[in-house]
Order: sequence, then C-alpha cells, then structure tokens
Amino acid sequence: MSRAITFSEYGAPEVLRPAEVPLPEPGPGQVRIRVRAASVNPLDLKIRSGAMAGAFPVRFPMVPGLDAAGVVDAAGENAGAAVGDAVLGATVGGSYAAYALVQEPVAKPAALSWEVAASLVTVGRTAARVLGELGVRAGTTLLVHGAGGSVGILAVQLAAARGLTVVATAGEHDVERVTALGATAVRYGDGWPQRVRDAAPRKVDYVLDASGAGVLADSVALTGDSARVVTIADMSAAEHGVRFSAGTAPAGQDGQGGRGGRAEDPLPELARMAAAGTLTLPVWRTYPLDEAAAAHADLEAHRNHGKTVLLP
Repeated sequence: MSRAITFSEYGAPEVLRPAEVPLPEPGPGQVRIRVRAASVNPLDLKIRSGAMAGAFPVRFPMVPGLDAAGVVDAAGENAGAAVGDAVLGATVGGSYAAYALVQEPVAKPAALSWEVAASLVTVGRTAARVLGELGVRAGTTLLVHGAGGSVGILAVQLAAARGLTVVATAGEHDVERVTALGATAVRYGDGWPQRVRDAAPRKVDYVLDASGAGVLADSVALTGDSARVVTIADMSAAEHGVRFSAGTAPAGQDGQGGRGGRAEDPLPELARMAAAGTLTLPVWRTYPLDEAAAAHADLEAHRNHGKTVLLP
C-alpha cells in the first residue's frame, strides 16, 4: 500500500483526506517513482470542486495531481528510465502520493531542485505550446497578460530568449519581478491598454492571455486580428473570435501524459534551462503531503505568488 491524498466527492478543499491506496504498478512506457515533490496546479482545484466534471469525469476515490518528480523504483517495458533514475513528468493516476506512475519520464538534471522539477511540467509545456500556437518570431512584440503567474513567467522568459520584445501586465506586487525577467511590465486595472501602447516600442503583434481577467476585446483591438490572440484562462474566447488553448486530458486519460499530438516535448530543454539558471520558476511554498487541503485553500484564495508544492 501507499500513502496518498484522495477525495471521494466533489467539494471544498476539505474533501481532500489522507488515505492508504494500492501501490501502483507501471505499464508499458511508464515508471513508478518514489515521489519527492508534487506540484499543485489550478486545474487540480477545478477537478476537485467538480467544475471540470463535464470535461474530466473522475472515478472516486481519486488521487489528484498532474505532475511529480522523484526516483524510479520500478519500470515498465520501454519505459525510458531505469530504477534509481531521478525523473520528472506527468503522472498517471495522480501525484499526491508517496508513489506515483509517470508517463514518458524526463531525466532530472542534478542541479535542478525537486520542487522546481515537479513544478515545471504542466506550466512549462503550456507556455511553450502557446508560443508555438501563436507562431511568435524574433523582432516582434508579444503582450503577456497574467505575467505574474507561473505560465506567464515562463512565457515571458521564453519569448525574450527568442528575441521578442515582451510587454506584460501584472499586479502591483509582481511588476518588479516581471521586469527583472526581461519584460516591460505595466499594471493591471483601468487604462491598461493605453499603458501597453505607451510601453510597446511598436504595435503589439501577439497576445497571450494567462489571466482570464476580461482582457480579450481590448487585446484583439491592440493586434487588429483575433487570430493573433490566444487565451488559456478565459472561457469567453469564442465570443471574441479568439482561440482557447488547452492541453488534452490529464495524464492517463489520453494516454500521452496530458499532451496532445506527438510534437517534440519541450520539457527536457526546459529542465536543462532551469538547471542552468537561464529559466526561473519561483516556488512560493511547500507543504507536507497531509496538508494538501491547506495548499488548495491557499491557492484558491490567491495567496500564492509562485508555485505550490507538496512534499510526501
């Protein structure tokens, strides 16, 4: 048996409770890891509350969690990692546990902390995916909404590294941090479109909305083309002719570790960049595994300023 966090009904964070669950066995292409760190993602909260029941129905009791990093202690056929290897990746069957299955494991560089390794998986793949969908090019200008969040922080850095001029909207407490990562940061709130125009040296070419803060109409006006705007957070996207970008199902529901298609996985390169210090992903706080409910409550109340991580 394995120690884990489960929930047996949709609801508030309090539905998350410690439990003993069967030790998972790896299938082809999978490894079982002794979890060293598990990331808490906003999608975890939506699945737990039932807000995603239509898209991602679950079988109770469920172990939540999408991402983990740890040491391989069992490997399935053609797993891509061996017992004793340190890896990170998307989990199958949940990551809030002492042991978890990882689909398509990625080697963890020795210099990369367990906390950042676990945190990088979903948000890193999301940031890289959306920049690819926008087709951003060096010498153009990208506006990132929600640049203080984890996807926004990574998108800012990846775009700046590709030679784009990045303008970013952020809360007052995030402006200095976002500026340090290579963007010209402007404050959220009334008048933000004019502040963006004043900050951008030329017309805004692309917009990534990671905020869901009702910015799509003005973003389309800034670019002049709804095809140049993508959101990962605003469900009203279709009303503005904007693409809503989402991964497929969580790992284990689509058989591809939560990633759609067979495009080259950006995660190995992101892990190398993070280990080398050329990519930064702040970790706000860590919690013992048994305090998963408190972690969800803090994230739901928007107390965090960086990633939240569980430590089994």
